[in-house]
Amino acid sequence: MHGISIRVAAPDDLDGARAVMLDTVYRDFGTGYVPRWHGDIVDPEAAYLASPRHALLVAVDGGGRVVGTGALDSRGPAHPPNPRELAERYPSGETAQLRRVYVRPEFRRHGIARRLVAELVEFAVADGGYRAVYLHTDPAVPGAEAFWRSLGKVVLDEREEPGGGQGIVHVEVPMARVGVSGHASA
Repeated sequence: MHGISIRVAAPDDLDGARAVMLDTVYRDFGTGYVPRWHGDIVDPEAAYLASPRHALLVAVDGGGRVVGTGALDSRGPAHPPNPRELAERYPSGETAQLRRVYVRPEFRRHGIARRLVAELVEFAVADGGYRAVYLHTDPAVPGAEAFWRSLGKVVLDEREEPGGGQGIVHVEVPMARVGVSGHASA
């Protein structure tokens, strides 16, 4: 989509970023704001701007409106609620966890999320201290599972586990440049 720029979030972008994130958890996830899961949404400055190893990117339209977000932090998946093997495979400090890759519905299917992820992966590589890029997704959100499968490798699909776990799909994205086609390239 023309006229969309991706940039590191500045303090003036935080209200718009927060609005995209909150709209997504209410509309797409149906959960609404849950403090134990969404504390970073309320205070994205502390979560993403305060640490040089964390990032919050925003996609901005020609009028300056934030229409998408993408974040990364150095916290691996916690056990519990995630399976122990994931916490061991993706330890905090060595894992860049992708978070809050959200795009407003009217701007979806134009490559914005893919661009956000590509820049976040580049950030992780440039950091030098990360050895993996990880995320989890809820397959009940329309389009989410297919999108992440196009960018990475599923390392655990909890739906296939005895009891189904939380029903979450866990993905590793290659630490290589994610091209516009969605395939990693060197």
